[in-house]
Amino acid sequence: MRRAVLLLLLAALLVTFASACKEKGPPNEVHSPEDVVGRVIGVLSGSPSARLAEEYGVARPYSAGADVMYALITGTIDCAIIEHSLAEELAETTDGVKVLPDPLLEYELRFAVAKENAELLRAVNSALKALEGNGTLNGLRDRYFNGKEYIYVPPTDVAPHPGFLELAVSPDDRPFSFGDGNGNFAGFSVDTALAVCDHLGVELRISAYETGELITAVWYGKADFAVGWLPGDVLDRVNLSEPYANSSHSIVVRK
Repeated sequence: MRRAVLLLLLAALLVTFASACKEKGPPNEVHSPEDVVGRVIGVLSGSPSARLAEEYGVARPYSAGADVMYALITGTIDCAIIEHSLAEELAETTDGVKVLPDPLLEYELRFAVAKENAELLRAVNSALKALEGNGTLNGLRDRYFNGKEYIYVPPTDVAPHPGFLELAVSPDDRPFSFGDGNGNFAGFSVDTALAVCDHLGVELRISAYETGELITAVWYGKADFAVGWLPGDVLDRVNLSEPYANSSHSIVVRK
């Protein structure tokens, strides 16, 4: 009887060991941003990291962070690129992975406003400060960057004002701005602009432009403001608002 029990225990240990070996992926070969080039990269579907990963290697999209971590552990992907806050959260709850100290990319998102429209710039900055304070911006970041549930609810205590603000957007810049082909637009930057206009009590109208024409549209007065992950050399033509997103794309690897 004792021998039989020992054999059963040994068999169970062997099964556990085999399972652990099966789940463990190959040794990590990604130790810095330079090592990401040419790799199979796990990302959240529709996230900013998905577009970024396509510039470095082969992007493998997943619908949930846990799925990305499982693919990483088992070696289906070489590494993952994920917005920093979610990357840290996933690393804390997933054995065998870590976040590299150097991000792959950091950036700020700001609205572009015409230089002569200082009053609008002040109003946009004031609205962004309020939206940061009441959690709206954080909720939108979680929705579009981290795949979490968030539904924006317009304020009910703001008096409407006559007029509107015209926003210039790119129709194919997921998840920041994108169109459905019927004149309707959505995305993180679009929803942020909508929340700004709701806070100011004015209507938001949207016009589509190529990415390279966004600043020109504001500069020539075709639009009141523009969304964008904007280059630093625009300051001679337009003013930029305070950032409505500070984002860092982190690299997650096997330990």
